[in-house]
Amino acid sequence: MARKPPFSEDPFQVPPDTLGLSAEEMRRLGHKVVDMVVDRFERRNAEPVVTTGDAADLTNQLGGALPNMPMDPDASLDLMAEVALGHMQHGDHPRYFARVPGPASFAAILGDWMGTGFNSICASWGGGSGTAIVENTVVSWVAEMLGLPSQTEGVLLSGGSLANFTGFCVARSEVGRGVAYLMDQTHASLPRNLRQMGLNDEEIRILPSDETLRMCPDVLAASIEEDIGKGLKPMMVVATAGTTNTGAADPLEAIADICEQHNIWLHVDGAYGAPAAITQDGREVLKGLERADSVVLDPHKWFFQPYDLGMCFVTRPGALDRCFSMNPEYLKDVQADNEVNYGNRSLELTRRSRALKLWMSLRTYGAQSFREGVAHGIALAEEAERQLRAAPETWDVLSHAQLGIVCFARNGADSEDHAKRANRLSESGFATVSTTSLHGRTALRLCTINPLTTAEDIQRTLELLAAPM
Repeated sequence: MARKPPFSEDPFQVPPDTLGLSAEEMRRLGHKVVDMVVDRFERRNAEPVVTTGDAADLTNQLGGALPNMPMDPDASLDLMAEVALGHMQHGDHPRYFARVPGPASFAAILGDWMGTGFNSICASWGGGSGTAIVENTVVSWVAEMLGLPSQTEGVLLSGGSLANFTGFCVARSEVGRGVAYLMDQTHASLPRNLRQMGLNDEEIRILPSDETLRMCPDVLAASIEEDIGKGLKPMMVVATAGTTNTGAADPLEAIADICEQHNIWLHVDGAYGAPAAITQDGREVLKGLERADSVVLDPHKWFFQPYDLGMCFVTRPGALDRCFSMNPEYLKDVQADNEVNYGNRSLELTRRSRALKLWMSLRTYGAQSFREGVAHGIALAEEAERQLRAAPETWDVLSHAQLGIVCFARNGADSEDHAKRANRLSESGFATVSTTSLHGRTALRLCTINPLTTAEDIQRTLELLAAPM
């Protein structure tokens, strides 16, 4: 006997919704999720900054056999919140000082929820004209806040790694293959990007930083002249607006002069530090940013957005599309010749609308609140430095406060001692810091870019770090 089809042969009959829920159940569960998230917002100052579980125990709770039959969604949500989301770093915690925090705002979360709930897409004009305009809008808003030229175009990606890779691809497309110049303080993902883009070791120059851990214009100029003398073609200089180690900003104005002289593409990695340019003091530190050909920024860091969100700005109109545009026959009905098709601005074709959360938060809080939040982060690092210098018998400041980062060492301590102190602090749940190495000396590092962090938070963190082992 032939098996009956799962649906009626009547083409007008609505098939059963085996992957859905009733409207009443969707509302109930949706309200529960909102309550859980808001509850977590209210208690995040008191929760442990980092919680790491045992792999076997977590697998026992979260894994198991494939669920062939439906399970209770309430129990799954509770398990997700308590176990899966409870065992991770909380980058939005006011005392998360390690690496680069991610202090997400609630208005941005609302925008992200809306985008997910409406299954938003931003790939072609025909497939998402409204979301394309939202992305256009936030690109122009943020470019204006940074002081970039009015003709700046951009694209939103998952984060700094892919945003930088996108900028590199555009540089090669516009200038042609050649030598890329970086320094030893450049983020570790960027040489990897260059290699995966196809450059070999002979085409990647990693220059020594100067005594302030910045790119030295004289060293850069000499390296470029040497390569030209060898018959090599300089392609791109990768400068940094806020290094991960110390927050140092390269001398962008002097580097821009060198690039202009030799017609070299200037790319600025400002994944964490570029937002400083929206403040008066930060704009002075990052003077020359507006002369870059491409700039990268991660709004999920110092622009208070939930993960993930990176931005690649290009100040040469049309360069993004010239690099990535493709027009196969099966996309002709959704692509518009005179409108933006964001699937032609990076390697991502199918792409969700990441811009909604940034649009929502800028409208809800206003650009001035962003400026105040960034300025607060800069001031907090300066406050941390003040507290450190007030205890010279205990601490030695190794790099002064720069764009929300300060590095320091305990007098007489070695790398093992610093690591133990950092681990003890993290295990306490109160705060977490990073360790690093500067000019061969180990250091402790604070990144203070959360607007909710207080001077008292910093004081207590330093007290716990200094306590006897």
